[in-house]
Formats: sequence, structure tokens, C-alpha cells
Amino acid sequence: MQRESLPEGAAATWGQRQMPTVLVVDDTPDNLAMMAELLDERYRVKVAHSGERALKAMQADPLPDLVLLDIMMPGMDGYEVCRRLKASALTRDVPVIFLTARSDVQDERMGLELGAVDYITKPISPPILQARVQTHLALKATADFLRNKSDYLEREVALRTLELQALQDVTIIALASLAETRDAETGNHLRRTQWYVKTLAEQLRRHPRFEAVLTASMIELLYKSAPLHDIGKVGVPDHILLKPGRLTEDEFTVAKTHAQLGRKAIEGAERRLGMRVRFLDVAKDMAGSHHERWDGTGYPQGLAGDAIPVAARLMAVADVYDAVISARPYKPAGTHEQACNAVIRGRGTQFDPLVVDAFIEVAEDWRGIAQRFPDEAQAPPP
Repeated sequence: MQRESLPEGAAATWGQRQMPTVLVVDDTPDNLAMMAELLDERYRVKVAHSGERALKAMQADPLPDLVLLDIMMPGMDGYEVCRRLKASALTRDVPVIFLTARSDVQDERMGLELGAVDYITKPISPPILQARVQTHLALKATADFLRNKSDYLEREVALRTLELQALQDVTIIALASLAETRDAETGNHLRRTQWYVKTLAEQLRRHPRFEAVLTASMIELLYKSAPLHDIGKVGVPDHILLKPGRLTEDEFTVAKTHAQLGRKAIEGAERRLGMRVRFLDVAKDMAGSHHERWDGTGYPQGLAGDAIPVAARLMAVADVYDAVISARPYKPAGTHEQACNAVIRGRGTQFDPLVVDAFIEVAEDWRGIAQRFPDEAQAPPP
């Protein structure tokens, strides 16, 4: 007989671990002995003579694969044992077969509703017992396989998702760094505008007009895509892009093409990929439309009002604020107050009024962002 005889905490042998383990719970010693004798040739048998001991046995490692559970026991009856087993994440997937002298339909119904998989009446028929134990162990083995397979697939999906996110991040950083090498603006401009846009979006999402658009996932895309807003500057000639003084009218006309060039560059990458990618959609909107104006006098398309993508409306404010506080060869750094005034003056003409209202609420946060990511040759703006 292969009833459990190892001391508590002792390791089972490799061979024993490969045999399914059946826990038999009954308060009658003769019943325990009979059940063990019927099962021990094919299974590793554990016994418990009370509900309390059964619950303790179900904390063992490895966990029993099947429980044969008597209903009528003093103290904690089988129904309560089953209820507790099914309430625990550790034991809820272990099948329970009730053993009882009761043959009432209501008793059987109650046991099945509690989560038992089968109901065997006493006196026990050995062939029926052995057949049902074999059947439910086979079903459990299949369920375990499918569960493990599902867990494996979930882990693989999570890993692939992380890899895809990392690839997106690397792509954005690489493209943004390319633009940065040709621009007089520093990498901290890109970091600041990232945080400006994220903070502004989190404030604006509370407004009914924006809550459907500015979801948590969209805000994350805005944050990641923001460094690409000036990617089109790689197509502007050096003598214009790096000119230390103010641009002539003709030079400014050329410089303005960076918005359209940025959108086309991202569209070209998307065509080569052969599919639409959501984060590239956001990047296209930012790159191509962040110089559009609310009143329709911006460039490159002259879009007005709600026709301007939300991502571009946010970036427009962030870009102007950062331009004011940043030192350039042709101007000193402005103050936080000067930048705020520039944004507020543009309310309803250059900028979406609701976006400006949200900016006012987070303006002090933007001051902190600017101080956290100062340009190397520039002290934090006051």
C-alpha cells in the first residue's frame, strides 16, 4: 500500500512525484483503509480523518491532484471543506469528488453547486470509484496542460509586447537624436516638451471634450512621440537651420517646410513598414501640424479649430513656451512669466482656448520641468 508515510516536510522520491496524488477524507478508519487499498496500485494516496486535517493536507507541496471527500463528518463537514478549497486560489482547481451515503437529489445538487466534479454514493462500488477517479484525473491533466499553455502564451505575449514597446522607444529616440544632431536646440528641449505635453494632457483629459481622446494609452503615446515633432528639420539646409541670426523672409519660408517634411518622412517609414502604426499616427500629427494656428493662419495646411489634431494643439503650446524660455544665438532666455504671457496672448488665435486654460492650471508644473531639464549652457529659467 502506498499511503503517505513520509515525515512532514520530507521530499518525495522522483517516482512518487510522477504518480497522481489522491487525498481521501473520511472520519471512518475502515473507509480510509478500503479506499487506499482500491487506489494505491495506481496512485499515491494520502488520507485525512477530518475536515481540518484535509485542509492542512491541501497546503502540501506538491498539491494533491484529486480529493475524495466524505460529506458527513463531525466538526467541519465535507460541504464546508469543499467551499474553502474552492475559495482558495491555491486549491480551487483541484477536483473534488463527494462520497456520501445520501442519495437525495438536493444533496447532490448542493455538492455540485459548491464546485465538486462528481458525486459517488456509498456503499462504494470499486469499479465505479476507480473509473471515475481515472476519468477526473485525466480531465485535470488536460486542464493543467491547457492552463500551463495559456500561462506560457500570456508570458510570451507580455514579452513580445515589451519588446515591441522597446523597439518603438528606440525608433523614436534614434530618429529624434538624428534631428537633434542638426539642430541648435538641445536634447533637453525634447525632454522638456515631452513632459510639458504629458502634464498638459493629464490636466486636459478631465474636460468632457477631451476625455474620450486623451486616454491613458493615448497620453503615453503623446509622451513617447513628442521628441519627433521637429524631425523634419533634418531636411532644412544647414545655412538656414544653424544661422545665428534671425532668418530672412525667404529663409523662413524654407524653414517652415520642416513640418511637411517631418510628416512625409514618417509616412515614408510607415509605407515601407507596410502597415499603419498608432504611435506613428500620433508622431505624424505632431510633426506635421504643430505650427497650425487655431484661427487658421498657421502652416503648412492652414488648418483651423478642431481640424487641428489634438496632439498638435498640445505640442503647439509646449513648443512656444519652451522657445520663449530658451536662449538662442539671436536672443537671451526669457522668463517663465514671459512664456506664460506668450501662451495666454495666443488664446483663441494661435492656440485652442481650452488647451490654454489647461496650461494655466499646470503652468507651475512646467516651471519645475524647465528647471529639472535645463540646457547645458543655460541656467534654469527664473
